[in-house]
Amino acid sequence: MKRIGHILARYTAWILGLMKVLGIWGPFVIAFADSALLGMPVDFIVASYVYQDRKRMLLYVVMASLGSALGSVPLYVIGYLGGEKVLRKRISEERFLKIHQSFERNEFWALMLPGMLPPPMPFKVFVLGAAVFEMRFRDFLIAIFAGRFVRFFVLSILVLWFGPQVIGHFGGIFKHHWMLLSGAILEVGLILWLLARTRRLKKNAVPLSENGAKTQHPVN
Repeated sequence: MKRIGHILARYTAWILGLMKVLGIWGPFVIAFADSALLGMPVDFIVASYVYQDRKRMLLYVVMASLGSALGSVPLYVIGYLGGEKVLRKRISEERFLKIHQSFERNEFWALMLPGMLPPPMPFKVFVLGAAVFEMRFRDFLIAIFAGRFVRFFVLSILVLWFGPQVIGHFGGIFKHHWMLLSGAILEVGLILWLLARTRRLKKNAVPLSENGAKTQHPVN
């Protein structure tokens, strides 16, 4: 136990030292590395920057979100070139079919919603899924940026309100109540999607004349 504690202490000291070296670019670099390479304590980094310099909260949230989106590009390329084999090797057939169905229903929400959730959500699986199921690259970047923005923004508000100790609770709450939180987020996402769809249908609706027939515009 002492050895593990020593390793964690050294790792924390290394991260803090890295933050000093990177300066204002810390959230972007760490978030990029977290998405492109092995997992990094990106929530801890963003929360630390925000807590120490709250005036730049939005800047740090945007930089971390952008870093996550751009850092996911190498994984997207791997999934796109490797095809279904890359994804099937990492998950069960049942999980593969569920992810496939979610991307068929609405690929944007299928990627954005997992991007909003903290660990232990296996987000890289959904990144591979987006590539395997040929999600448009522009929508891919926007969905990850939007999901991460929500995640880091909520975390920042919690840190400013409750203090940095909330970071441990942030992941712990999700770990023990992930079904409830995921369901709530999915419901909010569905409501937003339905509202946007209804507004789009109303906008594209053809106006009716007084007798109920569709108005015909004269042809020049």
